[in-house]
Amino acid sequence: MAEVESLFAHIYPERSVTAHAPLLTVPFESRLEVVAEPSDQARWLEVRLPDDRSGWVQAGDIAFDAKPLSIPEMLEFSKRFLGLPYTWGGTSSFGYDCSGFAQMLVRRRGILLPRDAQPQADWSGATPVERSDLKPGDLLYFGGSAKKITHTRRVPGRRQVHRRHHLADAHGADRRFERRPTGRGLLVAMRRVK
Repeated sequence: MAEVESLFAHIYPERSVTAHAPLLTVPFESRLEVVAEPSDQARWLEVRLPDDRSGWVQAGDIAFDAKPLSIPEMLEFSKRFLGLPYTWGGTSSFGYDCSGFAQMLVRRRGILLPRDAQPQADWSGATPVERSDLKPGDLLYFGGSAKKITHTRRVPGRRQVHRRHHLADAHGADRRFERRPTGRGLLVAMRRVK
């Protein structure tokens, strides 16, 4: 099995990007069954599609053994997704929502985080964190209360733009969220994945 490492990968009916339109386009993290053992020099790999057809994907778009990322690597990696559309319920590079994006980033560290914001905040695999102890990569949860969480975001690295919303301070948390409601609610929980 191989996994798409590019934001998207086209699968073609033959080894050419100009002879035909792609059979389909698959998003980041799609798992593909490679038909034959690839050589080190292969530019194209044959893959089997779910309907049993085969297609060709460029070798540079996939990886075979993705290694878990450290937190600094994950923060740097997250920049690849700047500019992708926000899509409510989105869990792929076709469009992520807030909790889908957080879930994918934590998965890149080798950890399976629940899908939605409330279950993420309640998850036993994360521990509560005080504001004074926040570190890049921690998760922030917003809502009407700790039991009505509707939005999540991660604490970015120092002065990193986060998802087009604003420039974060050194700890990644804009202090105004603590005191007044925003369109996503109050900051009600802070978590660090174990």
